[in-house]
Amino acid sequence: MKPVEVQLIAAARPNFMKVAPLYHALRQESWCQPILVHTGQHYDFNMSDAFFRDLMLPEPDHHLNVGSGTHAQQTGGVMIAYEKICQERRPDWVVVVGDVNSTVACALVGAKLGIPVAHLEAGLRSGDRRMPEEINRLATDAISDVLWTPSEDADRNLLREGVDPARIECVGNIMIDSYEMLRPRIEREELPGKLGLTRQGYVVVTLHRPSNVDDPRQLRELFEALGAIASSRHVVFPMHPRTRHRAREFDLLSLLEGRSDVTLTEPLGYVEFMSLVTGAAAVVTDSGGVQEETTYLGIPCLTLRENTERPVTVTHGTNRLVKPQMLQRAMAELPPRRGDKPPPPLWDGRTAKRVAESLRRRSGRA
Repeated sequence: MKPVEVQLIAAARPNFMKVAPLYHALRQESWCQPILVHTGQHYDFNMSDAFFRDLMLPEPDHHLNVGSGTHAQQTGGVMIAYEKICQERRPDWVVVVGDVNSTVACALVGAKLGIPVAHLEAGLRSGDRRMPEEINRLATDAISDVLWTPSEDADRNLLREGVDPARIECVGNIMIDSYEMLRPRIEREELPGKLGLTRQGYVVVTLHRPSNVDDPRQLRELFEALGAIASSRHVVFPMHPRTRHRAREFDLLSLLEGRSDVTLTEPLGYVEFMSLVTGAAAVVTDSGGVQEETTYLGIPCLTLRENTERPVTVTHGTNRLVKPQMLQRAMAELPPRRGDKPPPPLWDGRTAKRVAESLRRRSGRA
């Protein structure tokens, strides 16, 4: 019997972390053939190729080379390029992950061609439609045939929107699979020691969202707050290309550069980055995935956003939403690490196996 062809779509860094465990799980199955499609939405080496290397992924079977652009340009470019792939070799499943433009673009292609579409990390909602990611989440979930959710709150979101329960499966958090898959390498990496840092004596910072970095006054306020925090606890800041570009444009890099209590680095691969995170006293971020990883590890996290599509990290975990002007005070009130608190249900490193079983069952290969 011909193997079931499953095309896994990767576009941005978090996508790679979600695709990798599933790719490795499906590779072990005789009934299916996983195919990697890299849309090229992020094409900087440190932002994509390094993650493929860290996550032990092979060269993609298809590379769409879409690159940067406006939301419309990216979404349209991915649709045009991916439709050609599907027409040349029609897959049995299209699996999209996360909430980037490539996610909704490839889901649209699959839906319009009548190819079953599955969304991994479905049902997350921030309630803020000003966020492009929220529109991508809503649209992708509306047209996907199978919705694999990471937590019970995501199930409730979908049911409230009138989704047929038969389309919903709570499979857990695939990001934790990536961490557990690479835990031995992360522990061996020991990046804090290489940087001369004391474990739990520093704070890791990540910033990239337009709401934080595209406004010069907001970015200045954040950099000044980070400088104040650094006077009592060392700050390690792997700087996203967008953030570095804006900081140069607004002439703000001097606020943090050249200080002995601040370490600025280029974007890091997953293993290096998680080596830093696991040794940190806390994390300051506007990322989605980092909120989940810190919850799993019991590390205090201050999220520089008005809302989060991952509320379980606040209600169950160690995450706290803070405004830029409250960052310094929130850091002073930081709780200790909570390694003793269990993670949310199904955040156990076995999500990829549950997804593979779901695909097998829904493909009639029971």
